[in-house]
Amino acid sequence: MTRHRRARMFAVMRVRNFRLYFAGQSVSLVGTWMQAVAQSWLVLELTGSGAVLGLVVAAQFLPVLLGGPYGGLVADRADKRLLLMATQAALATLALLLGLLTVTHTVRLWMVVLLAVALGSVNAVDSPTRQTFVPEIVGPRLLRNAVSLNSVMVNAARAVGPALAGILIGTVGVGACFLANAASFLAVLLALRLMSTERLIPARPVQRGPGQLAAGLRYVRATTGLWAPLAMMALIGTLAYEFQVVLPLLARITLHGGARTYGFLTSAMGAGAVVGGLAVAAVGEAGVVPLIGAAAGLGAALTAAAAVPGVPAEVAALGWVGATSTVFLATGSTTLQLVTDPRFRGRVMALWSVTFLGSTPVGGPILGVVSERLGPRAGLALGAAACLTATVLGLLVLPRLPPEHRFLERRATDGRPAPTATEADRA
Repeated sequence: MTRHRRARMFAVMRVRNFRLYFAGQSVSLVGTWMQAVAQSWLVLELTGSGAVLGLVVAAQFLPVLLGGPYGGLVADRADKRLLLMATQAALATLALLLGLLTVTHTVRLWMVVLLAVALGSVNAVDSPTRQTFVPEIVGPRLLRNAVSLNSVMVNAARAVGPALAGILIGTVGVGACFLANAASFLAVLLALRLMSTERLIPARPVQRGPGQLAAGLRYVRATTGLWAPLAMMALIGTLAYEFQVVLPLLARITLHGGARTYGFLTSAMGAGAVVGGLAVAAVGEAGVVPLIGAAAGLGAALTAAAAVPGVPAEVAALGWVGATSTVFLATGSTTLQLVTDPRFRGRVMALWSVTFLGSTPVGGPILGVVSERLGPRAGLALGAAACLTATVLGLLVLPRLPPEHRFLERRATDGRPAPTATEADRA
């Protein structure tokens, strides 16, 4: 790799506030992935049912589906740094409570469901706030690089967290993962506290008024460069990104393994995702055309994961899935943030969260039942079909897209603002 390309890959690290944010999130997200693995395994220990596991995961993300747009409106109105401090503290408290219930052997399924719903309720606000806080840290010129490195961070945590969770579950028990996650939030709270507020580039808060949520929805509907990626994510998020449901069943039923096997499968996805994220940071593009290619690549990777035999081949295939999934997510997120008028950014990114996370109440139970009755490989194949369907949808809307929404690499680096609502209506 040339010196110029390395400098381009890590350009955003010159921003002190982003370095703090990156460091805090790196620690916290390891704990988050540990909790995700541990919660799925705890449900399987309590029930032994893939269908119930799908329902619990659905319950966790139901608040995002129902309240996500309102969470985005809260993000548009609030001081995002202070709001993140509140949501991260709430998430730490929920993880601590679940950990204490588990280590004292008093946890019951209904408690897990209740805490999962509470976790999802906080995430309905936290997710769009985190996504829209990044542009305030780095500005539009470095946004593409920041989103890509943020994806690398998330997926490096996905490589480390599940492996640590598998080890902890096999040695000291599931509850230790929840307690470790609770402690990890201290890092991000400290990072937010240490940020220089003078160096932030805050968007102008949206004042309270009637019809703001409906205005955001009308804005998205009128902008093909927004609703097309959201529709693609809705398909893929519903049926392809249900790995919390499919992978534990793949480890237990298909590969005849335990928590460590599940941890290794998830870590393989994380390792591949790091590679994909670095590639996007170095040479990737934004826009609907690159997003169509990313959807096709993810469909091909899931097809391979559904077909290959044995643990080594499955680990390799899931590494490919991780890489392509990161490319799709980073490309879609960056496309939306660059196309969107900053006044609507919180509401638009909340819709992204709804299509990605909020679709789980629909897809989680479906994938749980399919994986339990037809096998986990059938669940992976269903995800592949969703990706290919999204690819076809993207190709169908491509002729309707204005040229500036097809490729956005230049817009990601020249610092020009996203189009206003009026310009988007004309387009």
